[in-house]
Formats: sequence, C-alpha cells, structure tokens
Amino acid sequence: CEFDYSGVQAVKALKEEGYEVVLVNPNPATVMTTPGIADAIYLEPLKSRYLEEILQAERPDALLPTMGGQTALNLALELSDRGILDRWGVEVIGASIPSIRLAEDRGEFKRVAASAGLDTPRSVMVHSV
Repeated sequence: CEFDYSGVQAVKALKEEGYEVVLVNPNPATVMTTPGIADAIYLEPLKSRYLEEILQAERPDALLPTMGGQTALNLALELSDRGILDRWGVEVIGASIPSIRLAEDRGEFKRVAASAGLDTPRSVMVHSV
C-alpha cells in the first residue's frame, strides 16, 4: 500500500533527524508495524478515544497526519475540534488544521485555487441523489 511505503519513509526521515517516533496503525500486517521501525508502535483502532489515550501516555510534541491518508486527516480534525490536541499540547505538522479543513471543503478549495489562477476541472456540488 502507498501509505505503508510513504509512512515508513517518513518514519525513517524523522528518526534520521533525531526525532522519536510513535506510530499508531490498526493493521499488524504492514511494514510500518515491524518492530524497530518506530520508537513505539500502537496497534489500535484509529478512533479518537484511543488516540487520546496514546497522546496522554506518550506526550508527543507533534502529530503528522498527512502520512496516514483520509482516516488520519479526519482524525486530526476531530482531535482538534474536540480540543484534545490543545489539551495535551500537541502541534499538527505537515499541514495545518486550517489547511486540512480547506482541502476537505471541495467548493472552498476550488474557489481558492481559481483565485490563485489555477485551472480546476469543471465540477458541480451534488447534495443528494
């Protein structure tokens, strides 16, 4: 899976820079969960209640959700909205919460891209089928 490869590369780069890496992944069959890849590995469901427990236990300085696909981005937004990141003093790195929120709002993203002179595909918003 592309997330497994990119995640492993991100972990390696962070460790080469001297960072401790705590990894959360629900799938024990990925390369990312191989012992020794990260400083700590949690095989837990990607749900905010489990992540809050991990944040409380590990006390990380930062969260890098951009390497975990849509699920990680959604969880970062939820953790931010619920005040969990602020509660444990965790900074989001890679892409800010406002940037993630903007990218998730397709209409607003298209408006910003157009205002920057970027071409976007023709599209319409559909609210029901």
